[in-house]
Amino acid sequence: MGPVIDDDARERILDWIEEALANGARLLTGGELDGELIRPTVIADAAPELKVSCEEVFGPVCTVNSVGSLDEAIERANGTRYGLQAGIFTSKLETALRAAHELEFGGITVNEAPTFRADQMPYGGVKDSGNTREGPAYAVRAMTEERLVVVDL
Repeated sequence: MGPVIDDDARERILDWIEEALANGARLLTGGELDGELIRPTVIADAAPELKVSCEEVFGPVCTVNSVGSLDEAIERANGTRYGLQAGIFTSKLETALRAAHELEFGGITVNEAPTFRADQMPYGGVKDSGNTREGPAYAVRAMTEERLVVVDL
């Protein structure tokens, strides 16, 4: 639990939670203020078109929806216009590798939360989550001015 960027963001997040609940989603926990902080919130059965499902909340909110198959899970995940990171939990290597191949995200984590990040790894998104990478190798490249030198001996 922690603060969001400003009062407007807090009100927007609370509005999105209310929109989800008004449209049939179920509140599993949170969804309320603790002082000025939004309690960590988990929402189930949120339709794909709801803002909590298809926009970046940038707050302590996650949605949980059951699906009938891996195909449906991949299709639903790829159905968003964002693509920073995705995560899959499985004990089957075949399933993990298929998801890693088919998910349209800048990074895929297996049996780890998709918020995982190590400074030495390339980190960045696809689609509306960006088109660049960051990390040491990318930082060196970004801070290096390349030039061509031709010498006739």
